[in-house]
Parts: sequence; C-alpha cells; structure tokens
Amino acid sequence: MSQPLIKYTLTKAGRQPEWLSSDTRAFKGQHGAPANKPGKLPRYGSPQDTIYLGIGAGDPDSDGTPDGYVGSIGSKADLQTYITGVGTAAGYKVITNTVTGVSTSVITGTAEAWNPGPDYSGPGLTTTTSDKVTSTGTGTVQTFDATQVTKVVVETTTASGVTTSTTETPINVDPASTVSSVSTSDSVGIVTTTLPEVGTETVKTTTTTSAFTYTDENTNKTTSTSSTTTDGETTRTDTVTTTETTNYVTDYDYAAEATRLWDIHQAINS
Repeated sequence: MSQPLIKYTLTKAGRQPEWLSSDTRAFKGQHGAPANKPGKLPRYGSPQDTIYLGIGAGDPDSDGTPDGYVGSIGSKADLQTYITGVGTAAGYKVITNTVTGVSTSVITGTAEAWNPGPDYSGPGLTTTTSDKVTSTGTGTVQTFDATQVTKVVVETTTASGVTTSTTETPINVDPASTVSSVSTSDSVGIVTTTLPEVGTETVKTTTTTSAFTYTDENTNKTTSTSSTTTDGETTRTDTVTTTETTNYVTDYDYAAEATRLWDIHQAINS
C-alpha cells in the first residue's frame, strides 16, 4: 500500500487527522502555509486554515477524499517547488548564533580590599584585562528595524509668558550592537484651554520619533570566583568573562529540505 506525500489541514476539532501514516519514520505538520488567499472569501475556516505536509496512510479514494485532505505531491521536483513557494512567502532564513568576541578581566585583592572598612588603608584591587578576541560568522549580520520617541518638547504659553520643557530619551541597544539612524519625524499637537486662574493657556507638544536599524548582537557576562589563603591572609580572585554573540543570516536550502523529506517518503514506500 502506497503512503503518499500529501497536503492536508487539521480536523475540524483541531487535531491531526487519524489517516496520517503511523510509520515511525513518517512526518507530519511540516511547512505550514496559509490555506486562504488574502483579500478573498476564506475557503477554509479555523482551525483548518493552515495547510501542512505529511505522509498519508494510503492513497486517496477516487470516490472521495477525507475532510482535511488538500492534495498530494508526486515528485521531488514538485516538492521542492512547493516548499520554495511556501518559504519565500514566509521569509524562510537560517539564523546561526556565533560567538564573535571574548574578553576576560581578572580582579584580585585581599578579602579586606574586597570589603574595606572605614579604617582600611591597604592596597586596593588589581584588575588585568585581556585583549578582546574577535571572530566572524558565515552570512550577513541580522539586523532589525525599530522606532522610538527620542525627544518631546512641551511649550506652554500663558498671559505671563512662555515656558518650555524638553525630555530626550536616547536609543539604547545592547553594547555589542551597532545603531544606524534612518530618519526622524516630528508630530505637533496643540491644545488651547481657558483656565479661571491664568486665562488662556496653549500647550504645544512636539514629539520627535526616530527610525533606526540595529544589529542583532548581544553581550553576556559571567563571573567565577576563587580564593586562596596564605599565612592567614585570604586573597580573592574574580574572573569576569565577557562574551559577544552575533546572529548571522544565510539562505534557506530548499533543495536540501526537499531531499530530506523525499528520502523519508521513499524509504517508507520502499
């Protein structure tokens, strides 16, 4: 009995169909894609609005197919074409987290130097920092786009004069990341009210929003502590390791994925 590679949806109860292959090598739930076309009346309702790839327990009956059956894929070439279409629409990519920088600081001192009392006059802590070891990954560094309110200027005008207050908020990302500003835009809001105490009051609020891009890099610090005692004096050493990691993006290998799934299909049917 053939066990075909099929496209299917969940049941109306939101479960995997019972007519999928029970072979331990089989797969299901692969490469989910929207079942309905944007801007069109939906053909499938929830929870059957996603199409998956899987292995069926047998060929479909020519007199009718079970609920949730969408179709079959009969060749490796067709499989690769289908996965490529799904992946292109979904923006498939491979993200690899890579260590791109490591530096170490060793901080040494006596127990008293670590916790000095008010009368302590001995030597302080000694810090030795190694040069950062850097490396690169494969592909391009992943970046993200973001927006943030970076400045708000409130100008209040009354009969007694004009007062201005400014609040600036810098863009903060991980220290390992780099930021490039794309653009800034201002929006102005004016509210005029009449107050019994001060007469007419006009508040003009100018909000500056910055659009920027930043790299997907992160910093992590770990500390290990050790102590030694010589002639009754304890020396403590902290080793602080700073590790920078970067996410690199490479193209998704649609051919390799098609081969993987097709080989499973072939093995089950051999």
